Amino acid sequence: MTAGPTTATPSREDLEAPVTVDRREGPYGEVVLRRRGAHYEIIANGCFLMDTADGRSERLLVQAALDRLTGDGRSVLIGGLGVGFSLAYAAAEPRWGRIAVVERESAIVDWHRTGPLAAFSAGALADPRVEVVRADLVAHLTGDGPRYDALCLDIDNGPDWTVTEGNAGLYGPDGLAACLRRLEPGGVLAVWSARPSAAFEQALRTAGFAEVDTLEVAVERGVPDVVHLARRAR
Repeated sequence: MTAGPTTATPSREDLEAPVTVDRREGPYGEVVLRRRGAHYEIIANGCFLMDTADGRSERLLVQAALDRLTGDGRSVLIGGLGVGFSLAYAAAEPRWGRIAVVERESAIVDWHRTGPLAAFSAGALADPRVEVVRADLVAHLTGDGPRYDALCLDIDNGPDWTVTEGNAGLYGPDGLAACLRRLEPGGVLAVWSARPSAAFEQALRTAGFAEVDTLEVAVERGVPDVVHLARRAR
């Protein structure tokens, strides 16, 4: 989520100093959970990832993929647990028969199991349809594994603004080819971004995806959040 224009009036919570709730050093760098007023923020290697203030675009990530599928018992892989909005929204939908959430940061999983983020994942980690995979998403997708009807990916601030350098491969030819392999025929790829990316839309088409589309969610300040959508041919 990008910062707004300097002329915008800051909200009361924007003016509150953040309080560090937990700080961990892991194999991919530092990850921090902060509280600002009533909301929580996740910071990775000094880069703001997401907060609990507004989960509309994270929910849209899952809903938009489901809207492009038919029938029940569908499977979805959610890339990035984050503050839990996408997972909780998927678990509340009975049409998903299998839900895998891939998260590489053990700290984030802990904050959902026993910490303050449990309130936002709404008990989804206990849902029998949900499997938590503790792995790097890029490595997980490029390896062998099951296919899914939908891949809903939200591990960066977008294709043009990655949290760690290694994530950039997800949005290039090799990463998109891996996504195609892990989708069922007719399956849907949904990618969250803090800003639209025409270059990524073209990369999806070049990789062989069809029905490429971008949905926008207006935010209080700055450019809209977006969900990039594409389909594997049947």
